[in-house]
Amino acid sequence: MLFLRRSLTGLLLMSLTLALLAYAAFMLNGAVQERLARTPDAGARQERMFAVNTVLAEPQAIAPVLTVYGEIRSRRSLELRAKASGSIIELAEVVEDGGQVTEGQFLARIDPADAQSALDRARSDLMDARAEGRDAARALDLARDELSAARDQAELQERAYQRQRDLEQRGVGTTAAVEAAELTAAAARGVVLTRRQALASAEARVDQAATREARAEIALAEAERRLADTTITAEFSGALSDVTVVEGGVVSVNERLATLIDPGALEVAFRVSTPQFARLLEEDGSLRRAPVTASLEAFGVDLTASGTVTRASAAVGEGQTGRLVFAQLSRAQGLKPGDFVTVKVAEPVLDGVVRLPATALGADGAVLALDDDNRLEPLAVTLLRRQGDDVLIRSSGGAPLLDGRQVVMQRSPLLGPGIKVRPLSGGAEAQPEPQAMLELSAERRARLVAYVEGSRDMPAAMRDRLLDQLAQVRVPASVVERLENRMGG
Repeated sequence: MLFLRRSLTGLLLMSLTLALLAYAAFMLNGAVQERLARTPDAGARQERMFAVNTVLAEPQAIAPVLTVYGEIRSRRSLELRAKASGSIIELAEVVEDGGQVTEGQFLARIDPADAQSALDRARSDLMDARAEGRDAARALDLARDELSAARDQAELQERAYQRQRDLEQRGVGTTAAVEAAELTAAAARGVVLTRRQALASAEARVDQAATREARAEIALAEAERRLADTTITAEFSGALSDVTVVEGGVVSVNERLATLIDPGALEVAFRVSTPQFARLLEEDGSLRRAPVTASLEAFGVDLTASGTVTRASAAVGEGQTGRLVFAQLSRAQGLKPGDFVTVKVAEPVLDGVVRLPATALGADGAVLALDDDNRLEPLAVTLLRRQGDDVLIRSSGGAPLLDGRQVVMQRSPLLGPGIKVRPLSGGAEAQPEPQAMLELSAERRARLVAYVEGSRDMPAAMRDRLLDQLAQVRVPASVVERLENRMGG
């Protein structure tokens, strides 16, 4: 009985569980059918709109600016080297780093004692050579006179010999007398030959004396040049740099003493890529004399100089790429050789291009423009140049024209084709933030003014401009920050 009662209880509980599960399934199926049969409310949802900043695409003629970095160099520099060895016995006060010199100005003198002695010996040798020349000339005159006298005597002896022969033929003279006269005439002819040899020797002596005198003159000129080399002067007006010589120091031949730089003949060298270099060429392949501006920012003041592209490097250096271009600068006040500057080169004018913010161009090479229903439409464009935070573009071939369309200034992942947007206030560009100004205390202002007035390496124009700014009630914060960083405070 106990087993039967427990079995019936289990069957009852299982039946109740199955009934509850069936009821739950019936309720769930009804709810699902009711939800699927419900008709959605078409007027309950609205299309989402995004507010975007737009700008009007206006085609215009723009001259792109190529911005690169370069180094200031001197077109006219000279290494001052010692042409003689010895100790420096005299040194001009201007011989120091940054010293300004003029053309022909005395700079230094090397001990000229050895060169002066060599010059004196060369002069003495020249005097001996000239004396030898005069002696040779006198000997030549004497040899000529002796030859003339020997010829006269030979003629007399020849006539005496002929006379003895005539006497012998008439039977008056003797054979012995004829032979004696003949021997005397032969001896006279021998004397003439000897005198001719003496004359030739005298002429050779004159030539040798002339050669010796010429060599002595060459030696004298060389000695004078070596003496002049002991005095070092400025070849042109400029400034001295890398001065290594001191008074009393010993220098050797060809030792570098300083470098003379012409501050008025500067140029900037900058490297561009091959495509950028191609844009600087004329139609005939020659380099275009494009205008160039080099600027160096210092203490909030830009040192600028204008110039013109003059030439390009003849070959690409080992391990280098692109092209090295040189531009001659005019009136480069404040700039020094070795300065690292920003170079801006004006390229030829491009017609029919649109200038847009760089954020308006997507990675797919398209921009988003608004149609008549304020919906976004992608337009394929061709990127021509990048100008800082802007781009210069033009409509691609076969794509709808970009001219006169409102273009989204900044792309985002939420914006895409067909999305309806709301342009903001005609696409007005953001206004630049005003420059922060500071009111300085009397002590702080006086400290900055004293630093600026004491900076001798600062150009006069920059110093005056900074003093004018510090004299105002409110001073730009950027200027104060730069000066204090420079001061170390």
